[in-house]
Parts: sequence; structure tokens; C-alpha cells
Amino acid sequence: MTVTPIDLYGSFIHLRQGGEVRAEEPVFDPERDGWQVMTFHVETDADVHGDHWEIHTAADEVVSCLTGGIRLCLRPQRPEDEEEQIKLTAGTAVVVPRGRWHRIALDAPSDIMSVTVPSGSRLEKRTEA
Repeated sequence: MTVTPIDLYGSFIHLRQGGEVRAEEPVFDPERDGWQVMTFHVETDADVHGDHWEIHTAADEVVSCLTGGIRLCLRPQRPEDEEEQIKLTAGTAVVVPRGRWHRIALDAPSDIMSVTVPSGSRLEKRTEA
């Protein structure tokens, strides 16, 4: 195997079962097994599908803010509860528990890295977006 630099913004890193690591096309495939590392430069809420909730059923997700500032928003688990927001600044991260609906909102243009198992992930349109 040839060792070469990987453009993190142009590839997803797929950590395959059995320990193999591959840089692949940046496609989020909810049928894929194994962990996936995804890095994005985002300018607007549309870049992070801010009008949708997202859920990962196969694993927790690490969401990290590399530059800029974001808010991780957790959907209320009961209708009477408020949406919870966790502010992330450059160099911070949060673990979103498996099975928890969430979304990202931007406070500034940002670089974001996330790590999760895409298998079983879903999006759901926000009704108040």
C-alpha cells in the first residue's frame, strides 16, 4: 500500500471491520458498516441540513468543531420539553448518544468533523424549520 496524504475535506475515512482504513468518496451511505470519519467546511445552516433532524441508530456520534462555532441541538424527547443546545467552539467536541435525534446550527462559518457508524442513520424534516 502506498502511503499518501488524504484531503480530509474531499474524502471520508472509512474504518472497516477487520481494521482496514480507506479514504473514499465523500458519500454518506446509511447501509455502510464500520466507522466513518467525515470533515466538512460549512458556511450556512443549509450546508449541515439544518432543516432536518438526524439520528444514528448503530452507534454514538462524535461531533467536533475544528474552527468557527456551532450549536448541537438535541430534539426534545417529550413534547413539553425544550430543545437542548450545546455550544461548541473551535477545538471542542460532544458525543451524541446513539438513537438521539439532533441537528447542527452554525454560529459562524466552521470546519466540523464527525465520527459515527452510518448504518441505520436517518433524516427527518423539521416541522418548525
